Amino acid sequence: MSTYTLKDIALATGGKLVGDANAAVSHLLIDSRGGIPPKMSIFFAIQGAHHDGHKFIEELYHKGLRNFVAVQSALPNVKALPEANFIFVDDTLDALQSLATFHRRRFSYPVVAITGSNGKTIVKEWASQMMHGEKKVVRSPRSYNSQVGVPLSIWLMGPENDVAIFEAGISKPSEMHRLERMLLPDIGIITNIGAAHQENFNTVKDKLQEKLELFRHCSVIIYQQDQKIVDEEIRNIPTKGKQLFTWGTSETATLRILSQEEGLQTKLTLLFAAEQFDVVVPFADDASIENAMHTISLMLVLGFTADFIAERIHKLIPVAMRLEQKEGINGSTIINDSYNSDISSLTIALNLLNNQKFDKRTLILSDIFQSGKRNEELYAEVAALVKEKRINRIIGIGSAISANADKFEEVEKRFYSSTDDFLHSYHKEDFANEAILLKGSRSFQFERISRQLERQIHQTVLEINLNALIHNLNHFRSVVKPTTKMVAMVKAFSYGSGFYEIASILQYHRVDYLAVAFADEGVELREAGITMPIIVLNAEPGSFDLMINYNLEPEIYSHTALRRFSESAIKAGVTDYPIHVKLDTGMHRLGFIEMDLPLLIAHLKSDERLKVSSIFSHLAASDELVHDDFTKGQIDLFARLSSRITDELGYAINRHILNSAGIERFPEAEFDMVRLGIGLYGISAVDTSKLEVVSTLRSTIVQIKDIPANESVGYGRKGWVNEPKRTATIPIGYADGLNRKLSNGVGKILVKGQLAPIIGNICMDTCMIDVTGIDVKEGDEVTIFGQNPTITDIASWIGTIPYEILTSISRRVKRIYIQE
Repeated sequence: MSTYTLKDIALATGGKLVGDANAAVSHLLIDSRGGIPPKMSIFFAIQGAHHDGHKFIEELYHKGLRNFVAVQSALPNVKALPEANFIFVDDTLDALQSLATFHRRRFSYPVVAITGSNGKTIVKEWASQMMHGEKKVVRSPRSYNSQVGVPLSIWLMGPENDVAIFEAGISKPSEMHRLERMLLPDIGIITNIGAAHQENFNTVKDKLQEKLELFRHCSVIIYQQDQKIVDEEIRNIPTKGKQLFTWGTSETATLRILSQEEGLQTKLTLLFAAEQFDVVVPFADDASIENAMHTISLMLVLGFTADFIAERIHKLIPVAMRLEQKEGINGSTIINDSYNSDISSLTIALNLLNNQKFDKRTLILSDIFQSGKRNEELYAEVAALVKEKRINRIIGIGSAISANADKFEEVEKRFYSSTDDFLHSYHKEDFANEAILLKGSRSFQFERISRQLERQIHQTVLEINLNALIHNLNHFRSVVKPTTKMVAMVKAFSYGSGFYEIASILQYHRVDYLAVAFADEGVELREAGITMPIIVLNAEPGSFDLMINYNLEPEIYSHTALRRFSESAIKAGVTDYPIHVKLDTGMHRLGFIEMDLPLLIAHLKSDERLKVSSIFSHLAASDELVHDDFTKGQIDLFARLSSRITDELGYAINRHILNSAGIERFPEAEFDMVRLGIGLYGISAVDTSKLEVVSTLRSTIVQIKDIPANESVGYGRKGWVNEPKRTATIPIGYADGLNRKLSNGVGKILVKGQLAPIIGNICMDTCMIDVTGIDVKEGDEVTIFGQNPTITDIASWIGTIPYEILTSISRRVKRIYIQE
């Protein structure tokens, strides 16, 4: 990571410095959201058509940030930020790009710039995969290829790297020269030219000429010679001193395809520099072959041998951005290409759809944006393509495609105005034994459809007192050191209390991490707007790609999980991705044991894709006095094993072993962080009087009956009445989470200040209580648990733990949140 002083940055940007000229900066920020390393960061207040970064400067200042690049006239209240350092410029985007230009010029190793309509990200990631271990590659994160994304990518360049690979994308004229000035690439690749972002160009040729501006100072240009329009235009630009490295089937191509044998993978026989060699690409679709050939070409330009390329290329892993295939519901296959949407990429995706084994093929397609064509013309072309590719059914989502439904003939068709409209209307039974292609523009959030295809009015309510929750949080904060970080457990629907509402208030009150059990829970929080760090405790390998897409941090508990997550990190093109290493110190559930450490440490030291954020373990009996010696032994073992890892890795890592009971009973083992779970929801292993009740389960009486003697109540006639009784029926049963073991007088429900025993067996949706002698009427409120009886009371009645009582409350029970 490079470091500059504010004086350096002011010189690079041509700005006016007001403040500490020697303040050091190593992080660039353009977004006020997410985690911020305040001491070494500088915020560029980017202004755009629909946003203005200046609005967030005061908020960031109060979070501890002190360095800002801004337009002085946009800051009327500078005096309110007395400790801030400012670099004032005329245009903050220009300043960001000027700093990137300055930074780029410090390095002489090859810079590769990739442009084109499709495939940029895949070529970049595949080249990085193939060079792994041979060259240290710095590359664009994900698809950072815009006017803002490119400078942020360039900032990642450092003296430790051997080669840089960056994407460059444009959507209108006169943009590429800005990117070219920053990147100053040595090697340029154009993947293809298609219809994407056509709306701002008169012709495809005009757009191609704009893209070719990227190659103004390149010494090598790589492209597919069989694309005639690309070949013609490149040969029309000044090429003196440039090497044109072409690939294709033409005899004049630098890298010639002699033959192509397809199956589940593709064998290519290639000719380069009069030498013939074979490679096996582990894919069969046209898009993958095109991307692979660009990657091979780049490897040859960089001096890698044919043998090396052949050895590496068959190990390529799909990039988790498009054209991913997954098992779907009812025996179907899903191809998710909801990364972008244009005619060119649609054609490629439909080719893959046609390669599937199913006779039935369904296309789910959103409105296509930025085509540069009238909607009537565009969707007529789409309809012709659907017919040509023999698609059986099209499901169109969006106002534009719906308005052109008549263009789609001789095909089963359905149209919806929005993704929500589709999700509210579809039935899982409609999809079976078929191949389904999801092709949508990003704004349509087709990932929501993908998750559905991959796999209440109720008088009973659970009241959640958010004030009590925060009281409990602050109680536990008061018993740990101010520097100790806090992980709040929101797994299992926040112990039955609800997801977003609990997570949101915890985020507002600045806990350091949230922890969920499974990736789906984390995804739900992200989609609800939770931005803070989230740990996934039961991180299943099948969810690793999804976790990276949603910036979720996995618990890694085995060598298999470590290897599989590393593979997912390769696919996603991430580095220093935070992971949380689980040690088994005696719980014997999940985690690395002592004999695993040498291999674990060796992997972590060599894998630049992963970075350990925390090391932790789980106490088996921290709430039971009889096992305190065992608990202390766990703590001692954890201290020893975790220290061994941190000493070997050589960087700061959070360590934590205490749960709620541990926080209260073993304060000497705080380490760097603690995990607050059941205590947050009002259950204490030491003294419940210091905590407040968070959850109260309430219902109402829906019917009252007078039962004569010698009758029975409920299933199995278990509720026998020896003398006349009055009963009340309540709409809560075991399907709502009322444990059936509470039947027949074991459990009691509070009504009018008295505990009324449950009579008979609890039903699925209802139960009956004995209200004889209590003045009640239909519609009266009852309390299943809260202040009285407590959750702990109910747990003791049936010989279980409070956790089970809380987490058993069904989602069909409405949650109501109370805050004063």
